[in-house]
Amino acid sequence: MKVKRTFDILNIIKEKYNKPNLLVSKSAGKWREYDIIDYIENANRFSYGLLELGFKKGDKIATVSNNRPEWNFVDMGSAQVGVIHIPIYPTISSSEYMHILNHSEVKMLIVSDLELYNKIAPITKNIPNIEYIYTFNHYSETKHWSEIVELGEHNEHKYKRELEEIKQNIKIDDVVSIIYTSGTTGVPKGVMMTHNNFISNMLAIDPKLPLDSSHKVISFLPLCHVLERLANYSYQYKGISIYYAEGIEMLSDNMKEIKPHGFITVPRVLEKIFDKIIAKGKELKGIKRTIFFWAVGLGLNYKLKGRGAIYNAKLKIVDKLIFSKWREALGGNVICIISGGAALQVRLSKVFSAAGINLFEGYGLTETAPVIAVNYPGKDNNVFGSVGKIIEGVEVKIASDGEILMKGPNLMKGYYKDLEMTQKVIDRDGWFHTGDIGKFVNKEFLKITDRKKEIFKLSTGKYVAPQVIENLLKESFFIEQLIIIGENEKFTSALISPNFTYLHDWCSMKKIQFKDNQELIQNPNVIERYQHEIDEFGEKLGKTEKIKKFRLVCEEWTSEGGELSPTLKLKRRYVMEKYKKLVKEIYSQS
Repeated sequence: MKVKRTFDILNIIKEKYNKPNLLVSKSAGKWREYDIIDYIENANRFSYGLLELGFKKGDKIATVSNNRPEWNFVDMGSAQVGVIHIPIYPTISSSEYMHILNHSEVKMLIVSDLELYNKIAPITKNIPNIEYIYTFNHYSETKHWSEIVELGEHNEHKYKRELEEIKQNIKIDDVVSIIYTSGTTGVPKGVMMTHNNFISNMLAIDPKLPLDSSHKVISFLPLCHVLERLANYSYQYKGISIYYAEGIEMLSDNMKEIKPHGFITVPRVLEKIFDKIIAKGKELKGIKRTIFFWAVGLGLNYKLKGRGAIYNAKLKIVDKLIFSKWREALGGNVICIISGGAALQVRLSKVFSAAGINLFEGYGLTETAPVIAVNYPGKDNNVFGSVGKIIEGVEVKIASDGEILMKGPNLMKGYYKDLEMTQKVIDRDGWFHTGDIGKFVNKEFLKITDRKKEIFKLSTGKYVAPQVIENLLKESFFIEQLIIIGENEKFTSALISPNFTYLHDWCSMKKIQFKDNQELIQNPNVIERYQHEIDEFGEKLGKTEKIKKFRLVCEEWTSEGGELSPTLKLKRRYVMEKYKKLVKEIYSQS
């Protein structure tokens, strides 16, 4: 049987994979397993329940939830009756919830817990189109989502034949979901995704995923993130067991408990993992510490080709002594880690590859469902610093100004209720203008150099690509995040959010005392150390790109604080507004 719509995946699973632990989540301290019969039963009953409530094709349901099996029951149950699923991040602001829920014309809202309910329910009082609000967790003061399932169960006889007729009439180009972009540069836009967008992308990456029905994965990147969602479909299509993590704070414990064979992540999480590894290495003493950092050094010099016999011999030694412990920290079974959503630092690609942890780095956008290109293990399938080869069925060309243009079955139908913006990004010939600047390496590996809108011009007339500089400097253990600035100014500068954990350790070693982070970032020794980092990494930059001045900030930048999007991308407009006095200070003294 061919899979054409997202819900066709259920039939594939039923035909090929009879396993008890298809979807798994933790409740009251115990892992609860769902097999394909549970899955289909819950999805169908949810469909029947929606029909009994009067839902029709084109109506919309929003979920604001953690990752859990119930998310899938709602997703598939909605898709089967042509109801459009709108997954929303749990960490966005009240104004963003207001915009999305109003703009999308949602009729039903399902949230995971009471905290989210109390945050969002008051907002919905001013949104007349919302008729129903439920929670996934049980509470005495809220309606539970299972009421819809129970309603469907009682009316199965009434709608069983009708549901099959509706499914038969759902086309591959029908909209199955509207995904609102995280809004790093303004108001979120609703990306209309069809069944074919997801399914074509899933089938294109399927041969490259080295996992099968004997494996299990852990899911923690939000399912409203298009990459995690696509992977979620891919896992199910291949019969891979999906364990939904209890939360990012429990990820390490869950890894050790589940011992997964793979997972999806964003570069920021890998950076955090690497920082923790380095922090543990710093706690070692004597010969153990020496061996540890020898291993790290070998990893940072890892090559895909032409390593040589001496290097490989050294790699075998450090693999047994050091790298094997890194793999154990991830559960000991990891075959692959898929990274997307932002550029992956080359040093991470090298050191994780050296440690026997295969990294798949993909590139794409929400609008492309999302994968356009991917690096995957193998000396002929991977080039460090690139995002890999273009996937089957997708066309890519580089415009005269360096912008990456694409065509393919994974390209969105358009922006919801925004024809003008849709026509702005998809030209008359059907090419989607990604907004990314790039080039081809070795004629077949795509390399991203920057975002078109983020490139700025100095008052000297020279252009600066900030992402290139930012990604380079973030290789410093001292730097957590930074923003490169200088538009219409004489020189390039930076605002830096330090890696306070690493900085505190360094201060302890140097016997530098401080009351708080505000006092710390003004310490002359600290400023001097950061100047050393900037000078050292600056040797790899051109004259225009070199950072002439910088300022440290005393806060860690987070999505909760507003500096990062829910996908952990830098929100430049917000950061520039927040630190406009600091920026003014930098350039007023020039």
